[in-house]
Amino acid sequence: MPSPTLRRPRLQKHITDAPRLRWSALAVAGLALGGLGAWIALRPPPLPVLGGVPAFSLTERSGQPLGAGDLAGHVWIADFVFTRCPDFCPALTARMAGLQKTLPRGSDPIRLVSFSVDPAHDTPDVLRDYAAHAGAGSGWVFLTGSREAIAAVLRDGFKVAWADDGPPSTPITHSDRFVLVDRRLRIRGYYHGTDPAEVKRLVRDAAALRDGGAS
Repeated sequence: MPSPTLRRPRLQKHITDAPRLRWSALAVAGLALGGLGAWIALRPPPLPVLGGVPAFSLTERSGQPLGAGDLAGHVWIADFVFTRCPDFCPALTARMAGLQKTLPRGSDPIRLVSFSVDPAHDTPDVLRDYAAHAGAGSGWVFLTGSREAIAAVLRDGFKVAWADDGPPSTPITHSDRFVLVDRRLRIRGYYHGTDPAEVKRLVRDAAALRDGGAS
């Protein structure tokens, strides 16, 4: 309903109309403040800061180097997979492909970053074929590097569950979490990548973070 409109009093009206006009002005102000309060109440609370992504330098599927600094200034979502995984990696990659279609686009799209935990096998060429099969666009990057560099990203950066207790030829045991990262390389959320409800929450949080509503 539109707010009541205050009209200029007619000269012939009795002077006692003035208090009513003042009360109407106060009522309009109250409605405006009430609307502001309702907007504040409905606005999502800021996402927590759960840590920071350290500097890293890895190799993208294109063969070009890509580091944390290249992702600064963007909101992005990370996951951890390997191309010969028989377990939940295909499901994670399918979820990421779904995010690629679902997340808001425009001049500042949310980036997707998949880290391979099987660097001995997942060369840039292998990752290029895997990305093509997944339908990955230019906003979805696939990274590999030395085993120690990947382990350091898991251990010191994302702090997700992992284990490196096998020979160098085997993948690093890894988490099924998606990780939401803000423009300042701060971790803002962890989400089960195989849980549809969690992935929906991730979409909402990532969009709000990009648009400044959850920062």
